[in-house]
Amino acid sequence: MAVTDPAPLAAPPPCDAPHVREAATDEQAGHPVAEGILRRQAARESAARTYARALPIVPVRARGLTIEGADGRRYLDCLSGAGTLALGHNHPVVLEAIRAVLDSGAPLHILDLATPVKDAFTSEVFRTLPPALADRARIQFCGPAGTDAVEAALKLVRTATGRSGLLAFTGAYHGMTEGALAASGGARDVRVTRLPYPQDYRCPFGVGGRRGAELAARWTESLLDDTKSGIGHPAGMILEPVQGEGGVNPAPDAWLRRMRSLTADRSIPLIADEVQTGVGRTGAFWAVDHSGVVPDVMVLSKAIGGSLPLAVIVYRDDLDVWQPGAHAGTFRGNQLAMAAGTATLAYVRENRLAERAAVLGDRMLGELRTLAERFPCVGDVRGRGLMIGVELVDPEAPGDPGGDQGGDQGGARDSRGAGGRPEGVRLVPGQRPGTPVPVPPRAAPHLAAAVRDACLDRGLIVELGGRHSAVVRLLPPLTITDEQAAAVVDRLADAVAAVARSHHRD
Repeated sequence: MAVTDPAPLAAPPPCDAPHVREAATDEQAGHPVAEGILRRQAARESAARTYARALPIVPVRARGLTIEGADGRRYLDCLSGAGTLALGHNHPVVLEAIRAVLDSGAPLHILDLATPVKDAFTSEVFRTLPPALADRARIQFCGPAGTDAVEAALKLVRTATGRSGLLAFTGAYHGMTEGALAASGGARDVRVTRLPYPQDYRCPFGVGGRRGAELAARWTESLLDDTKSGIGHPAGMILEPVQGEGGVNPAPDAWLRRMRSLTADRSIPLIADEVQTGVGRTGAFWAVDHSGVVPDVMVLSKAIGGSLPLAVIVYRDDLDVWQPGAHAGTFRGNQLAMAAGTATLAYVRENRLAERAAVLGDRMLGELRTLAERFPCVGDVRGRGLMIGVELVDPEAPGDPGGDQGGDQGGARDSRGAGGRPEGVRLVPGQRPGTPVPVPPRAAPHLAAAVRDACLDRGLIVELGGRHSAVVRLLPPLTITDEQAAAVVDRLADAVAAVARSHHRD
């Protein structure tokens, strides 16, 4: 089977279905079905829509990595519902689990009542947790989105500690509700202390590597212990083990252990946001497993619902001081999502897909890093497991030592190395710790957008992240085959080459 050929799928809706009749009218008037649907979407939906703007396709069938559009084109989907589809589209075990609930006559909506479906899901979640947490864990079912679970986690630690302040990190993304935005650095008038998140390519201290991570940890420790820092005793610290929307920045394991130690010593609950990193995505079942860290609270969503909306928090039992009804939500009891989630969690665990993601992710990262050697506009390739980012830069626009970690502020120092390709700020062999390194060029969101569009032209769906949307992101399903992975790398490489040629001509 070719990499873009989907497995046989159910037939499309009958032509007399209302929405199909309306689209067919457009086709008779000279407009393709897909064009008519897209036109109506633009006329009817809010200005807040996002993915639809960059990806003007109308999916009608999907299986695994493959999406088929209404125009008949097939695409390799490396967006995967922003990481929701751990097993890809319409995986048989997910469909079977959903059909079993539908055919059983079980209730589909039960608020927070106990059911066999819910009990099976909870048991599977606990089976996958770090043992030290699972042995004394409680679970709270939240509203259906990850941001709902983040809000629940923030409310939980504030209730349990009686404190209100929060520690979060630059580049974070925790959702779009008010509290989650505050933790993500996107809201005003907040009670959040922003801390440096270590990274190599755009190190906030300009050194990268172990030294950069150590400085980030020392900064955090100093703020917590300095009586004149202006930081009161916080209710909790929230972090992503790999920042996704922030540009695919994996936290160094030693730094993450240091954050665990700092918070534990000061009785500050540590919240790990595993909404996007969980269920095998990074090469471990949960991203905190890489470092051996056991957080006090874990925020889980996306892949745990097997493609359907589901979000929970899991936390230490001594934090469970809520009164009945202190946190609730109408759609906490989605039985179909729980059944799909149980099937997904079990399939990933039983088939060792996290280990598979680690091996295949390393291979893809290695192949993609050759792009940085060939094209000066590729500043950095980074990631963990099947969570991969390619940062596009403008090699003719050097960065600014005073700029933020996003690195697209202007500057006067040339950061190009031999051959004109940009050098990262990571430490190199023989370099003394703390030695200043070249500042990377400005991030190039216009080039990243051009690469995304070129990928779509080549039948590859990717999206952007990073401070200024300059990082091309890959989130393929964990079921991706070797052949499909090679096709993804080839198409992305071809898109980068085309954009680099065009930029050079300009």
